[in-house]
Amino acid sequence: MSPRTGRPPTANPKNVKMNIRITEETAKDLQECADKLNISRIGVIEKGIQLVKAELKK
Repeated sequence: MSPRTGRPPTANPKNVKMNIRITEETAKDLQECADKLNISRIGVIEKGIQLVKAELKK
């Protein structure tokens, strides 16, 4: 029998899909942040959520 192919399962799968509508200016800001931090756009969004959550805990 052949070995399984494809990506191995992760500990924290990203299985929730969301569609958002943003302005061109916000999209440019998001891309600029992603480029400067050298991470993906979703990485910037996740980092922003973590910052807001930490601020709320204060």
